[in-house]
Amino acid sequence: MSFNEVKNFINGEFTPGSSTKKHAVISPLDGKELTTFNESTMEDLNKIIIAAQIAQKEWQKVTLKERAQIFYKYKQLLEKNSEELTEIIYRENGKIHSEAKAEIDKAIELTEFACSLPQFVNGENMEVSKGVFCSSTKVPLGIVASIVPFNFPTMVPHWTIVNAIVLGNAFILKPSEAVPISSQYTAKLLKEAGLPDGLFNIINGTQATVENICDHPGIQAVTFVGSTKVAKIVYQRASHNLKQVLALGGAKNHILLLPDAHPEMASSNIVASMSGCAGQRCMAAATLLAVGNCDAVLDKLIDDAQKIQCGTTLGAVISKEAKDRIEAYITEAEQQGAKIILDGRNTIVPGKENGFYVGPTIIDHASAYMKIAREEIFGPVLAIVRVDTIDEALAIENANPYGNACSVFTQSGGLANYVTENASAGMCGVNIGVPVPREPFGFGGWNESRFGSGDITGKSAIGFFTKEKKTTTKWNPEAGINWMS
Repeated sequence: MSFNEVKNFINGEFTPGSSTKKHAVISPLDGKELTTFNESTMEDLNKIIIAAQIAQKEWQKVTLKERAQIFYKYKQLLEKNSEELTEIIYRENGKIHSEAKAEIDKAIELTEFACSLPQFVNGENMEVSKGVFCSSTKVPLGIVASIVPFNFPTMVPHWTIVNAIVLGNAFILKPSEAVPISSQYTAKLLKEAGLPDGLFNIINGTQATVENICDHPGIQAVTFVGSTKVAKIVYQRASHNLKQVLALGGAKNHILLLPDAHPEMASSNIVASMSGCAGQRCMAAATLLAVGNCDAVLDKLIDDAQKIQCGTTLGAVISKEAKDRIEAYITEAEQQGAKIILDGRNTIVPGKENGFYVGPTIIDHASAYMKIAREEIFGPVLAIVRVDTIDEALAIENANPYGNACSVFTQSGGLANYVTENASAGMCGVNIGVPVPREPFGFGGWNESRFGSGDITGKSAIGFFTKEKKTTTKWNPEAGINWMS
């Protein structure tokens, strides 16, 4: 599969960024160049805003049910083109095919939820005094933008694209410069589904493009998904410019393993959580808090992790820089006295010697104060911290500055409830390694994993992408006047 030059998508047409600065898109699978794109400028963003403003004014006049109809067709196109879309993600992101296919399936599910929005977006109407009625309706914001990461080239953009547009907004997508190809196909399929020009737009670029989005007065709301460091900057800059902002940052997710956990269930879920998508997801298991004697489960976990094969059941990490950073964390933990049980450093996949691979890595006897146990690694690495009690484990989890996910593996309902009630995380799991809520429940963490209010998916999206209009009406003069009218 070969790829054309990546371009911006402005008012229904693909056009190169107007800067002469070019960027290469490198496949993590083998280190080869897939394509290139031109950096965008403020002039490109201005063109998008002009087209989007015109298109959005007409789009908001269309009823919610009519807007949703286009996305029924779009869902069918995602299903029809699933195989090709899967291959694109595999090539540009480095995931194994099954993970890439799951990402498309999730985009389909997110689109299904957007199609159901007419059932959720209900205004209110009430007679608040004799002859006086108050009503409320949801009104689109106008133009909204999403800045998305490399780890889910299709799924994360669909957290916002489909809901925002069905709710009546025009949309601007800023893809990750590492994986901009998938978004090109999103644009093609939305146009084929019948979405009017100007409602979905793409602008490619790097830091300067993000800054332009945060600053442009024509954009009413911004979402961001990425590292906590950048999430803070985006939140501060965009909100300073009076935009509505929801910025999701990084995570350091903890799993509490209790001695009574079901060995096979716990092992398979924890291994899948730490190694799925090469550990490059903000819901990955990163630190395992083994409470008491859990050796039977840990032995099974190590055995299962050893069966993972890079290039077959484990994909590549996104870049050489990422590979070097992950391996440096492992080396530092080893130097500090942690025991490397399974070492994924210096992994080479035959036939893909120039690819960026880190094998599954398990580090035992880590201290809660080591970087390997505290900082986001974003690789297939699991640090095991041994503790004596649940309260000791929860103290470590609560001290974590992030707050995306916390899971517990146990067969005791009482202990499971105790953990989920006391964990400082927005998404909790019981015997589930990746506790991602499904629609209509929203995705969103706590603490330094989220800046802004609400969740980015599910019913919370309604509140983010709309504003409420209240109307008070009186037609009956015979109703008289009192303190409420």
